[in-house]
Amino acid sequence: MDQKSVFRRVGGLIVITVLVLVGFVLRLVQFQLVQGEDLLAQAQAVTNYKFRITAARGDIVDQYGRSLATNASGYNLALNKLMLTGGVNDMLRELIEILQASGDSWNDTVPISAPENGGYSFTDGEDAAAHKRLENLKKNLGLQQYATADQVMAAMVKRYALEECEPGWQRILGGVRYQMELEEFSESNNFVLAKDVSDRTVAVVKERGLTSRGADITETSYRVYEDGTIAPHLLGDLGQIFAEDWRVVGEDGSVSYPLRDAGYKMNDLIGRSGLEKACESRLRGVDGTKQVSRDKNGVIVSSSVIKAPQPGDTVVTTVNKDLQNTCNEALEALIKNLQATAEEHKGKEATSGAVVVIDVKTGGILAMANYPSYDLNLYSTHYTQYSQDPNLPLINRALQGLYEPGSTFKPVVAISGLVNGLITPEDKPVRCGGAQASYNFYVTSNGPRCEGIGHRGGASLNLYDALMYSCNTYFYDLGRRLGVDTMDETARQMGLATLTGVELPEAAGRLTSTEDQNFTKGLELMAAIGQGNAAVTPVQLATYAGTLANKGVRYQTHLIAGYQDTNTGEMLESFEPVVESRIEDSTGMFDAVEQGMVMAARSYSALRDYPLTLAAKTGSPQRAEVYDPVRGYHYLNSAAIAYGPVEDPQIAIGAIIEYGGGGANLLPLVKDIFNAYYFEKTGGLQAAQEGVLLP
Repeated sequence: MDQKSVFRRVGGLIVITVLVLVGFVLRLVQFQLVQGEDLLAQAQAVTNYKFRITAARGDIVDQYGRSLATNASGYNLALNKLMLTGGVNDMLRELIEILQASGDSWNDTVPISAPENGGYSFTDGEDAAAHKRLENLKKNLGLQQYATADQVMAAMVKRYALEECEPGWQRILGGVRYQMELEEFSESNNFVLAKDVSDRTVAVVKERGLTSRGADITETSYRVYEDGTIAPHLLGDLGQIFAEDWRVVGEDGSVSYPLRDAGYKMNDLIGRSGLEKACESRLRGVDGTKQVSRDKNGVIVSSSVIKAPQPGDTVVTTVNKDLQNTCNEALEALIKNLQATAEEHKGKEATSGAVVVIDVKTGGILAMANYPSYDLNLYSTHYTQYSQDPNLPLINRALQGLYEPGSTFKPVVAISGLVNGLITPEDKPVRCGGAQASYNFYVTSNGPRCEGIGHRGGASLNLYDALMYSCNTYFYDLGRRLGVDTMDETARQMGLATLTGVELPEAAGRLTSTEDQNFTKGLELMAAIGQGNAAVTPVQLATYAGTLANKGVRYQTHLIAGYQDTNTGEMLESFEPVVESRIEDSTGMFDAVEQGMVMAARSYSALRDYPLTLAAKTGSPQRAEVYDPVRGYHYLNSAAIAYGPVEDPQIAIGAIIEYGGGGANLLPLVKDIFNAYYFEKTGGLQAAQEGVLLP
């Protein structure tokens, strides 16, 4: 290579070097002079993280503001990723050891048992929700649906680096780590490891300095019930959000997160039944926000509340707490008394029942009792016991139990006959042959018998006597002439076999119809005395009794009176009575039926000398079970409706006892309810005996 070429190359390298140096200088000028202040600010900047402050849940109170469900203060133990130092597994193990020593539980919903004989097993039940949880677990771990519990645990051990742990701790830590994943644990979303922990747990966590290493003790509120037995079916319960509720897959395969979009976190509690569920949007409140700032070195430099939480509204119910308690106690006492003292097949086999009491003037439910029942404060710990009880204490019989109404249906048939002009109260359309004679309109012999109470037969009865004696023959004949479709229309107008409007899930029920596959003209006769295919709920019986008391006006049955501001007590919203239907009465037909029901009430010893005038009708509907196959004797339920005082009706009652042995057995309960509501409210028996009607 000649000397000239060398000089050219060296010169080129010098030029390139100079250009590179000029570029560096220009960038330095840009950084130091032009953008210096901005870059310095960025270097010194902090990162802000926002955390949610859960709002206190609103209270549920009775009509007088007495607590049915409220909150108490407690502490949650959470894991804060911002503050976490060291390994997650090590921190979790230390915290769980503290929880174990204190007797506290922790957040773990994985349906796998602790290791036993070297293996694991699935623990969930057989319902659809349990199957879905297990399906999601396997899917999230990348396993086939036929994977065993051992295979699921092996996948969790590998996923969460638990190989060095003993099998017992592999299960514990694996369950918690999976739960953390489900609940989207992150720097902006703490994981609640345990709720409502003991004072000992709080003290030990703080003594060990774990709050500076990632543990977070936060004050919270939790649901408490002064008496969990008062109205558990009405109040309902709170529960965790299930994975299938959180991630919803549509029929077209689309995925949505409705609860997340509504502002929930997966570790939140949500109303799962009763008023807790029905009023969830009003009870939950509006969450606040806490901001934590961290510098570039990871040091927390500030923490402040930038939005205070707002508690949920207070739900004011129509319930009278004292009356509710009386109904609970009286219903239980009556059933136990029948079990102890009644004859076989006449109430001794009584197992369960329900009673509903309604404010005649508003349609508000004053009390709703079920027996057997349960304790909300023990619900989570005793769920297995409750769910396996053969008498089904978790079932809300008052709203969802379906029963034949029996002779309590006869006032419907009477009203329908009067409305349609087929009878007058004084008419005596048919001669009743009593229990010894059958109604043979469709057959020459062996038709249905009367079995009315208190008369020997051989007489022609008017409407008043037919209701008082509960004469089947009278109503067979009237029902035949009306037809089931006409009776059904009247029954639904009065609140039977139709939704009443109550805010909780209720069964609609049914009536005998000409469209039923088993319909015959003979079934039409059974329908007229409340048998056949009819099935109604106790709340419908109470609504129907209220319609009778209101002379044909049916109010919407409801439990919610309104909502209050929890902080100020100001009434935010209240509900006025709503008329659902009306049967016009220009001829006094409801007065005529009422007179027959008053006569019926006075024909029973339990109400004969009662100082107030009550209207009542009992029923003894046959069950399908036969205790004497030879003679065809069936077990009987007890059914009853009542209202009063008839001069100015205040309350209406609908009640059922399964295997109660006949309607008359329910009348002591009716008496106890009126005693509790009327006498105690107005000053007692003396006022009633003197004819003083106080509100």
